Amino acid sequence: MTHPIMKGILNFLKSETVLVIAALAAAISACIVQPSMEYLDYLDFRVLALLFCLMAVVAGLGRVGVFQVVSQSLLRRAANIRILALVLVLLCFFSAMLITNDVALITFVPLAMMVLALTDPRTIAYVVTLQTVAANLGSMLTPVGNPQNLYLFAYYHMTVRSFLELTLPLTGFSLLLLIAATFFVKVRAIELRFPYRARIGSRKQLAMFIGLFLLCLLTVLGLMHYLVTTAAVVLSLLLTNRQLFRRIDYGLLLTFISFFIFVGNMSRIEAVRSLVAETIAGKELVAAILLSQGISNVPAAVMLSAFTQASQALVIGTNLGGLGTLVASLASLISFKQYSKQKNSSVPLYLAIFTVVNLLMLLILTGFALIWYP
Repeated sequence: MTHPIMKGILNFLKSETVLVIAALAAAISACIVQPSMEYLDYLDFRVLALLFCLMAVVAGLGRVGVFQVVSQSLLRRAANIRILALVLVLLCFFSAMLITNDVALITFVPLAMMVLALTDPRTIAYVVTLQTVAANLGSMLTPVGNPQNLYLFAYYHMTVRSFLELTLPLTGFSLLLLIAATFFVKVRAIELRFPYRARIGSRKQLAMFIGLFLLCLLTVLGLMHYLVTTAAVVLSLLLTNRQLFRRIDYGLLLTFISFFIFVGNMSRIEAVRSLVAETIAGKELVAAILLSQGISNVPAAVMLSAFTQASQALVIGTNLGGLGTLVASLASLISFKQYSKQKNSSVPLYLAIFTVVNLLMLLILTGFALIWYP
């Protein structure tokens, strides 16, 4: 029988694998480059603060029932399982553009499992897979859609217009592929009944969180200082809903800090900097895709950005890099955990369908990207 402490450690290692690897990498690099006040220069406090604020605000919107109300309203109009699948996939695709891919999957995968409970296991696994792909690809469009976009947008001082012009063609093509993929779901009649009717919990809090979200967007655009936004978010949560502090993914924030330290130290070693820069020169897009398959796309973005100025290639490469393996995107791990917790789940079936769909999507979209972004 496993000791409770050991069990807790194993659970932490399993749930925060990327954080543990990042922390170890940072610690090892600190043995090579002696810790000093220069370490503070590695940290992008603006990105860290924005991530914190966005996670808090989106958690607040979820708590007041916004996503449940919208999803129930749309799903009630589904006349058959294929249309239902399409709605579930599009919910993830479009919502991820604003509430991030992680939150989209946390919100809508359990919903899909509930409304598809009476269908066959293959359909459930296929739709959840498409939801995961949709969240990863839809989040590609905007700077706030996922953590690596927010980081790269700030790191390379991109404008919103240039970012959208870059990501819109690939996002549009991705949408067409996802719609086509839903046609493999059989047409069968279905009548949806929800256990309860979702309602907005507090209109005052809804208005407050919408206002805070707009404040976050102004900060992304550079029209508001991040410290003002952070103060507003923290104060609002302290006064209205302190429980939301527990809904923030502090592991993700610590992962960013760890990789900032590791990459900062490595970039100060001239031999390493020159070797990496020469190796990926002209191949940044492919390098980002391949590196993401092993360490996920967020760390890949942080690591590669220190060695190249090819901002467009990294944005496209790290977003496409979220497809492929289960660990290529942290959001994919979230949906897998959500799926595997359900009683009617089949992990081997899901992994098989997930791998085939993701690899096909990755190959098609990489081909499109190499042609569209020469």
